[in-house]
Amino acid sequence: MLRINLLVAGLAVTLAFASNPLHAADALPLTELAKPGRVLMLRHALAPGVGDPAHFELRDCTTQRNLDAAGRAQAVELGKRLVKAGIARAKVYSSQWCRCLDTARRLDLGPVAELTVLNSFFRRAEAREPQTAALREFLAKLPTEGPLVVLVTHQVVISALTGRGAVSGGGVILALNGTREPRVLGDIEVN
Repeated sequence: MLRINLLVAGLAVTLAFASNPLHAADALPLTELAKPGRVLMLRHALAPGVGDPAHFELRDCTTQRNLDAAGRAQAVELGKRLVKAGIARAKVYSSQWCRCLDTARRLDLGPVAELTVLNSFFRRAEAREPQTAALREFLAKLPTEGPLVVLVTHQVVISALTGRGAVSGGGVILALNGTREPRVLGDIEVN
């Protein structure tokens, strides 16, 4: 019964964000990311389904929900759009989930480093607060005038940090300020 309730709750959250994924007035052009001290918290590209199977194993992509052909194309296209907006390189960090790593690599903006604070806590509510606090510490240590940082992660991580939703392949733009509370500037335009 608990598993069904979690699935229904997850689906409700997904549908709520899907019905109003962007704050239309807050959508910013990708050129905003070329400014110093910007972070793009990016939700992984399209990966059909919700959550992960019961037999999920972190280092075995065959046990996970993965990008489909549309998701792979979506990640490549976003990378091309970023280059067109003047961003050829970035510091790229990713959740250890295969769909996030695949998204990050397909952006083709530079080497991808795994960052555990970007991992999903969809079925581990007890991890939400300590993981979000650790992510805030990570962000506070980044240079406020540095190059773009891309964090490829999951819906639950984005909403825990920013209070906003993001569609698959969408994201939230942050401005670093040297604190645990980077400023939320808006969402990226999603085509």
